[in-house]
Amino acid sequence: MILVTGAAGKTGLAVLAALKQRGATTRAFVKDDEQILSVRQAGATEVVVGDLLDADVWRLATTAVSHIYHIGPNMHPKEVRMGQLMVAAARASNCQVVYHSVVHPQIWKMPHHWSKLKVENFLFSSGLSFTVLRPTSYMQNLLPYLPAMQNDGILPVPYPAATRLSLVDLHDVATVAAKMLTEPDHKYATYELAGTEPLSQTAVADTFSMVLQRPVEVRPVSLETWQAQARTYGMANETIAMASSMFAYYAQSGMTGNPQVLRFLLGHEPTSLADFIKRIS
Repeated sequence: MILVTGAAGKTGLAVLAALKQRGATTRAFVKDDEQILSVRQAGATEVVVGDLLDADVWRLATTAVSHIYHIGPNMHPKEVRMGQLMVAAARASNCQVVYHSVVHPQIWKMPHHWSKLKVENFLFSSGLSFTVLRPTSYMQNLLPYLPAMQNDGILPVPYPAATRLSLVDLHDVATVAAKMLTEPDHKYATYELAGTEPLSQTAVADTFSMVLQRPVEVRPVSLETWQAQARTYGMANETIAMASSMFAYYAQSGMTGNPQVLRFLLGHEPTSLADFIKRIS
């Protein structure tokens, strides 16, 4: 039995689906009853409902489990505590952990990256068998911008057009995650998962332009404008603050990775940005 935490999010659903393709038996850890249907549809055999901050629920969720795929809620202020509880539950049930971290977690200027590094440290000193996956920014994160590109020819991003980011298709990440959870040869490995070389936002817009067959240009928006929009959508202040730190870091330094490791793990070329756009447009 494989436990997937954060199972109702986009990453968890993709990992459940990839595990189903491999014939694995899975248990989904979700926060409320409303998420049960989505994880069942993705392939979860069993579902546990509860809080990732509740040690008793962790004990229930890890009963008769051989592996945990732990996905901390994105930019959650108590992600470190959740990681501590995950490690404690894994030790009590003597199961292996595959931890969904992030590319370059040592960058302290991005608090949610720094939190994942702390959880990695708990794993490293736990005595458990573990694997750490460090994906870079998902191509799927561009989906909210697709209507603006299709309708207005604009890619509005909260950092400069020259900002270089390496991207990865979530489907590729899920494929690798399922491989880590069902094959025995990846204990104590830490893998960076980047699907592309670093791409400027202009290059991203040009790729959309080519595939959509219409002009697309980058139109940077100020951080203040993005923050105001996020508040309108009901985003929590702590999340806005962490995301703003991330965008400020992107503007200064970008977020670069190398696709060689992902190419090795997949056994073929990672999904290109052009192929991703063709799939979703």
